[in-house]
Amino acid sequence: MHRTFFRALSLLTPGRQGALLRRYFDWWHRRPDPWNLGTDGYERHKYATTLGRLPARPYRRILEVGCAEGVFTELLMAAHPGAEITGIDISERALDRARSRIGDVPRVRFEQADILEHRAPHGFDLVVCAETLYYIGRDDRLRQASARLCGMLAPGGLLVLVHPWPESRRLHRHVGADLTVTPLTEHVDTGTHRPFSVALYQAGPLDSAAGLSA
Repeated sequence: MHRTFFRALSLLTPGRQGALLRRYFDWWHRRPDPWNLGTDGYERHKYATTLGRLPARPYRRILEVGCAEGVFTELLMAAHPGAEITGIDISERALDRARSRIGDVPRVRFEQADILEHRAPHGFDLVVCAETLYYIGRDDRLRQASARLCGMLAPGGLLVLVHPWPESRRLHRHVGADLTVTPLTEHVDTGTHRPFSVALYQAGPLDSAAGLSA
């Protein structure tokens, strides 16, 4: 029923869909951390797994799509102290809490945005999109969002998608078919009550100098 609701929303125009999603997620964030992202052991395990799958290379500019209240943003900030980090989310209420969590850190900023309509600058060395794509809805909207994600990467930049498995096969397929990126690895974690996939893609052809570790 959850997925059916979001598919139904995607029958609307992108602008109307985005407006309703903003209201929906602002309502969810009427109380802090509604999904317990900051305290739940499963979420912490997923975050650690995601960070552990990243190749050891410098990331100057990082974009987190669907950053919510900034829990993973804070971990990215600690793991990559030299990076400029941008977090985007459709809920302004969530972003207000993210700003409070991070505090006055000049290299970290947050922006209210809808991935279907956001015109983000290109040139990110790392783009992370986790637990977000199933909110997009129908296949045409998913294809549009996937193209936006790929288009935000710098040459050789890394796109990381993290979603429930095996639903990730459907959610990630448009990125996997995009000729502007090369699939690198997919790690499927089945050791939890909710299996998930961490899939990595690189902008352009595979570069042996990228420092990828299997």
